[in-house]
Amino acid sequence: MLDATAVQAFVLVADLASFTRAAAALNSSQAAVSLKIRRLEETLGRRLLDRTPRLVRLSPDGATFLPAARELVAAQQKAIGAFTQEERRIGVSISHHIVGADLTTLLQHLHRSDPGLVVEVRITTSAEALAALKEGSSDCAIVLNHDGKRRSGEVLFKEEFRWTGVPDFDYRPGAVLPLATQASPCNVRAMAVSALDKAGIRWSEVFVGGGAQTIGAAVRAGLAVAALARRVAPMGTVDVGRRLGLPPLPARDVVLLSGTGSATKRQAIKLLGRSFRALAGR
Repeated sequence: MLDATAVQAFVLVADLASFTRAAAALNSSQAAVSLKIRRLEETLGRRLLDRTPRLVRLSPDGATFLPAARELVAAQQKAIGAFTQEERRIGVSISHHIVGADLTTLLQHLHRSDPGLVVEVRITTSAEALAALKEGSSDCAIVLNHDGKRRSGEVLFKEEFRWTGVPDFDYRPGAVLPLATQASPCNVRAMAVSALDKAGIRWSEVFVGGGAQTIGAAVRAGLAVAALARRVAPMGTVDVGRRLGLPPLPARDVVLLSGTGSATKRQAIKLLGRSFRALAGR
């Protein structure tokens, strides 16, 4: 008989290419995850993973076993919910400032961990995400903590912000800095312009976008620079802050807040938080 928790740990390590990130997703330790997989390998009589100090990847036997391992994890989730009539569904509101290309991997991870879970995702501002949670249209919100007052939520990780621009963006110290921002009110916009004002750097909004993706498009087009989180910065852009002499930007906690709900929803939200935290380390 196979240990289902060990199989789940193997699938997570395969998906995240890291014992550390898999341990974070399972709310466990790296040593415990490694031990589970080692015992699984002993049970199967096969080496499933090739381990080096910098790399974890599937062995040929691991690649062969992975599809069956996914099916076993899915079957376990189905068995656990066999007597539950409630549909496993969660509504999630996420700040557009913290969700980037890794959203695809996050959704894949959630689906593989619980194929029967229906996830409704809304990408919006932190203020709107919190409002949706308060009114009950979302079960949880993942937002940036700008004021330090939301202490009831779970801190998932700290997000770094940077001045993002194309590598050859032309700006000379003393000139007016072209800026791409979110429409006011926006806490990231306020953070950016406050840093510039304190540094005595003149700025002018040349593009106002409705979300981080549209702001990123303006930056990638070379129109301006923008204060963007590392995870949402578009391909082809770099951190231009030091080269242009711009002031450093503060980091912000990414916080998961949830309302009251069923045990099924609480478990799903817990899985979401662990997955998001694990992927943040990539």
